[in-house]
Amino acid sequence: MSQFKIKGGKSLNGQIKISGSKNASLPILSACLLTEEECEVSNVPEILDISNFLEIIKSLGVKVKRENNLVKIKADQLDFGNIRLDLIGKLRGSILLFGSLLPRVGEFRLPLPGGDVIGARPIDSHLKVFKRMGAEIKKGNYNLKIKNFSLSGSKIILPEVSVTATENALLSSVLAKGETIIKLAAVEPHIGDLIDFLNKMGAKIEGKNTHTLRVRGVKKLKGVKHRVIPDSDEAVSLIVLAGATSSSILLKDLELNFIEAALDKLEEIGLNLKVGKREVFVDRPKRKYKSVKLQTGLYPKLSSDQIPPMSVLLTQAKGESLIHEWMYENRLSYLKELKKMGAKIKILDPHRALVFGPSKLKGGKIKSLDIRAGITLLIAALAAEGESILNNIEQIDRGYQNIEDRLKRVGAEIERKS
Repeated sequence: MSQFKIKGGKSLNGQIKISGSKNASLPILSACLLTEEECEVSNVPEILDISNFLEIIKSLGVKVKRENNLVKIKADQLDFGNIRLDLIGKLRGSILLFGSLLPRVGEFRLPLPGGDVIGARPIDSHLKVFKRMGAEIKKGNYNLKIKNFSLSGSKIILPEVSVTATENALLSSVLAKGETIIKLAAVEPHIGDLIDFLNKMGAKIEGKNTHTLRVRGVKKLKGVKHRVIPDSDEAVSLIVLAGATSSSILLKDLELNFIEAALDKLEEIGLNLKVGKREVFVDRPKRKYKSVKLQTGLYPKLSSDQIPPMSVLLTQAKGESLIHEWMYENRLSYLKELKKMGAKIKILDPHRALVFGPSKLKGGKIKSLDIRAGITLLIAALAAEGESILNNIEQIDRGYQNIEDRLKRVGAEIERKS
């Protein structure tokens, strides 16, 4: 298990470029399996979740070439003989393979997906989609067996506004016979990026950025080139990092429309932000930070992935702040690690917590519990006085590209140890 050794309490200075979106890359890479022609996807982040996902795709007999942030995929043949079942069971994003394989394979069996342990994440919405499309599903304790006799368009009302269920509905319907209507579809930016990619391939999807999508099935899709959108969650994390460490950092290559709610809330807290067309400059604060309420919601509200890093700012804000995470009952576990560093926090129930500030953060031994908890504790360690040891940093590697090297370039004292 690797760890970071971090010396905190230092202001940083410089520029950081935002990486491509993890949450957009996974469904787009999965969509490449819908055609036998080669697809070329650029701005794909070099992170552990992407590496594992590509290993799964390779194990299906698919030709995969990767050079830095460029990935080429040609799925002219599919073979389940050597599939990496171990990786599927560890990666939540592997659920997207079900939607892209369903139109191409008559019958297959795959393990249930894994991922962050942040609360109940059932796949019932996905199964409803596949059944409505005409698939036969047998669910075991640890795997799913799916038969595709003939996929047909259908009206699908999702039980919840689920991002990955929306993506699977799109993946499984673009080659189905007839028309599919998807209601209560999610509208996150990476949904729009997937729609753009599929339409480039020859799909016929209408309703982008709305909760009702209309898909007219086509017989064949073609290979295309596509650039993945910037990562909104990374952008918010690094803006928070600059604010928490009282630094002057320019974040470049952002899509500002995707993070409007976060920028509004960060300005309310008191961050000194100067916003350009595709960049945000975070300068040293001009006033003390203010306590606020952070509550997750459906896009374009604050996402569940954005609030954990922002909680570090609340430890430095005067007064009482409320965190309300209504989606996942185990997401607030990272707050226990912040308490070890001196944060004054009262966890009210699995979904709500109070943060009392300002409190002096001190270095200590802490542990990453999931991707967003990991980056949260890294931010806290950089803001704290003294030295911190952050364990289980593989969780951060899953979602943030070469994070220590990028932070070193702006002056952070951080060292990776095996």
